[in-house]
This record gives sequence, structure tokens and C-alpha cells, in this order.
Amino acid sequence: MDKKKADEDLLVVPEGWKDPGITKEDNPHGLLAESSFATLFPKYKEKYLQECWPLVKKVLADHNLKAELDLVEGSMTVSTTRKTWDPYIIIKARDLIKLLARSVPYEQAVRVLEDEVFCDIIKIGSLVRNKDRFVKRRQRLIGPNGSTLKAVELLTNCYVLVQGNTVSTLGSYRGIKEVRKIVIDTMKNVHPIYNIKTLMIKKELAKDPELKNENWERFLPKFKSKNISKRKQPKNKREKKPYTPFPPPQPESKIDKELETGEYFLKEPERKARKQAEKRAREHDNSEKRQKERAKAFIPPEEKPSDTKKAKTNNTSVDVDTLKKKIKQAQKGKKAVQTKS
Repeated sequence: MDKKKADEDLLVVPEGWKDPGITKEDNPHGLLAESSFATLFPKYKEKYLQECWPLVKKVLADHNLKAELDLVEGSMTVSTTRKTWDPYIIIKARDLIKLLARSVPYEQAVRVLEDEVFCDIIKIGSLVRNKDRFVKRRQRLIGPNGSTLKAVELLTNCYVLVQGNTVSTLGSYRGIKEVRKIVIDTMKNVHPIYNIKTLMIKKELAKDPELKNENWERFLPKFKSKNISKRKQPKNKREKKPYTPFPPPQPESKIDKELETGEYFLKEPERKARKQAEKRAREHDNSEKRQKERAKAFIPPEEKPSDTKKAKTNNTSVDVDTLKKKIKQAQKGKKAVQTKS
């Protein structure tokens, strides 16, 4: 039991632990063979690369790497030297020239040489066939005045740059993974706001130490797509009628209808007179309907009986009573004065 506990303690990584990395003392003899990587860059990046290339050469020289800029072929090359002792630094240098070719500024691209910083170049040009649709979805990823892209950068702690048919990201491994998911979902017609919401909830849940090691599925929102393709929509199924071996009855012709009404045996002038009479009757009914609709505007609405008359009568009765009392008091006062005198 004690051995099992000791093994479990060894498997748990303590918080804040970092990989010590490789030093020159770990590989004093250097590399056995020379390695090199090259990448092309567009014509419009030539001037910027010429300006920042001395800085690139200086940074790579600190890691014992050699860099070359060929303006004729339009390529950048990085290669190891005999003094290079870090075997992975050439891969980091390759990522550096790739990012510079994808219009990432030098200040951000140099960060990829650090141990805890990685990069990813996501190709989005082949994800959408229609060009107009591709431009709209790419703009949706950027957002108005770059607000959506800024939100993604803040939540993932990564640098994101949308350029042409690619999206360049720079940051931690976990952040790059989230950015890739957001970019691919956006190009598949999933709005980035849904992924941004889930990231915000995850960020808040990570702060709580009690929920840190629990499953967060119950807290995360579940979005369902409302756009159903026409192929998947259920078609209106026709109800099957009961099977009968007999054919359906033949529809009645005009002559059959005239025979039923007796119109077939009438003469031509009688038929015309009958049709005119039916027409006049229809016109008379229609004119009556029109007159009724016109007369509706002149009918006064029903008024509710108001209680103002009762209120007035009550007020007058009260006033008369008070006046009578005042008159009586005045008469009594006069009589008292006369008796005294």
C-alpha cells in the first residue's frame, strides 16, 4: 500500500512546476549533422524583412544559428552551426521565419523562440468553397473593428493574426488548441460568440478551487443549430387511401348537369332569360351588402347611461336644505332682537 501511495505522489505534477529545459552543459559536443529550413515570402513583405533582418540574425546568433535572406528567390533560410547545442532550437527558428512570411510582426514572432511559446498556422482557404461566403465568415471571425478577434486573444492569451487564407496564432499549447477550434468552427458556419461564451464560463470555473478538478459539462451551455437542411426536413407524407379494385366514378359533364336542372330542355331565349335573372339576383345581393357596409359608418355608437344627472340632483338638494336652515336661524335671530327691544 505504501508503494502505491508513493507512486501516486510521483505521478501528480505540483502546481507552478516548470520544465528546467536544456543547457549547454547537457550537450557540450553539439550536433552531429547540420540541419536547415527555408520558406518563401511574398513580394510585398520584402521591404519589411530587409529592415528587420539584422534583428533576426542577432537573435538567432545568440542561439548559435545562421540566417540568410535571398531577395532574388524570395526565400528565408535558417541553419545550424557547429556551435549549436540545443537540438530543438532549429524547429523554433523554422517557426520564426514562417510567421514572418505570414505578416506577423517581428516583436511577436520572436516570442516563439521561448520554451513555453508555440505557434500554429491554420489554413482556412480550403474549408469554404464559395469565395463570397469565405470572405463573410473570415470577417465574422475578425468582428467589427476587430472586437471578436480581440476577445479571442484575451480569453486564450494568444496572439492571433488573420492574413489571406491563413490564421497565425502564437501562445501556449492549450490556448492555440482553443483558437484552432474557434477558427475551424467559424469557417463551418458556427458563430464565434458561442465558443467565446464557453471560454468565459471555463475561465470563471477555473478560479473556484472546489470545481477545479470536476466535470464542467453541466455548467457549459449546449447550443443547437436551428438551420435544418431541406433534405433532412420531413416531407408531407400523403395518407394512403384504402385499396379498391373499382375505378373512380367518372366526373359529370356539362350536359349531365343541365339534364339534372332541366335547363337542357329549354329553348335558347328561355336559357338567356334564366341566366339574366340569376345575374340580376346576384347583383341585387351584392348591392345590398355594399349598402349595409357603407351604412355602418353612419350608425352612432351606443352610449352608456351617465350618472351626472343624479349627481347634480343630489348637489341641489343638499344646497336647498342648507339654505332653509340658514333662513330659519336668521328669522329666530330677528325675533329675539324684537323681544329685547
